[in-house]
Amino acid sequence: MQEVRGVIARGKGAPVEVTTIRVPDPGPGEAVVRVQTCGVCHTDLHYREGGINDDFPFLLGHEAAGIVETVGAGVTDVAPGDFVILNWRAVCGTCRACLRGRPWYCFNTHNATQPMTLTDGTPLAPALGIGAFIEKTLVHAGQCTKVDPSARPAAVGLLGCGVMAGLGAAINTGQVGRGDSVAVIGCGGVGDGAVAGARLAGVAKIIAVDADPRKLEWARGFGATHTVNAKETDPVAAIQELTGGFGADVVIEAVGRPETYKQAFYARDLAGTVVLVGVPTPEMTLELPLLDVFGRGGALKSSWYGDCLPSRDFPLLVDLYQQGRLDLDAFVTEEVPLDGVEAAFAKMHTGDVLRSVVVL
Repeated sequence: MQEVRGVIARGKGAPVEVTTIRVPDPGPGEAVVRVQTCGVCHTDLHYREGGINDDFPFLLGHEAAGIVETVGAGVTDVAPGDFVILNWRAVCGTCRACLRGRPWYCFNTHNATQPMTLTDGTPLAPALGIGAFIEKTLVHAGQCTKVDPSARPAAVGLLGCGVMAGLGAAINTGQVGRGDSVAVIGCGGVGDGAVAGARLAGVAKIIAVDADPRKLEWARGFGATHTVNAKETDPVAAIQELTGGFGADVVIEAVGRPETYKQAFYARDLAGTVVLVGVPTPEMTLELPLLDVFGRGGALKSSWYGDCLPSRDFPLLVDLYQQGRLDLDAFVTEEVPLDGVEAAFAKMHTGDVLRSVVVL
């Protein structure tokens, strides 16, 4: 058992706080990881605001990289000293999805079984089964993906959630390819990940849509060939105009709102694909004419974590980063200390950052 500092949310909407947390020694199949960096993701804000569930207190943070410190019995894939990116979908290998050869859909992902607690013994609910705004965290060993130790932690750690979600939404879920036209609605960290993924895949036309001119400029840096300011222009009409009047082959919705989902639905070509990767909140509902759903054909997909397989995707993407072919550094707007999480949440609301990264 160790005592370390970490960031928790005690109640809905209350400011987060840095406090002392007890981390158990790893049990069978578990690992303790010394966290080096952790991105401040919008999902952590959802947790703090009660948008995920009400299982307070939460130990926030999940988009992390660090060094394995100790491992429990039976752990063979990672060892003390390994540099790893943490993932929140550690596949089980035995559920119906895994047995069908689709482990990225794993329905029984692993987490650590022992709880981390406050000093009074109160158990903490770790964000996405990780909890990484902390000096050391306890995870299932399957949540640790070993990658090139020479890579910059603040950059590659972002593959642990937002950047991977966007890249995977384009490449894995949307299966974008050479010559396709792709539109991305919402150009924050996830949306720009989708833009970067489309660029990697050789997409011919990448249309970035956002209401913030700064975000549109960021999207251009990641490979957008065209931009649409949604405050000034109807996005559906603009996307159609840029694609010969037809609509994009794949439209990626990275906002998670009914209004923008409808835009994505009508901005795709006949038999095209809509990918929802933006995370909605529980009260949101969607209404579409069923005849339009039938008549437009194609596919309406949701992308869970970019349908990634961490053991396959993380090392590959880190290699592309090391080769200079994937600019993960550009996602890091600022580095902040552990007590800077609340200020980073505030900057999300103003659109001043693409990603704040906690450095420990």
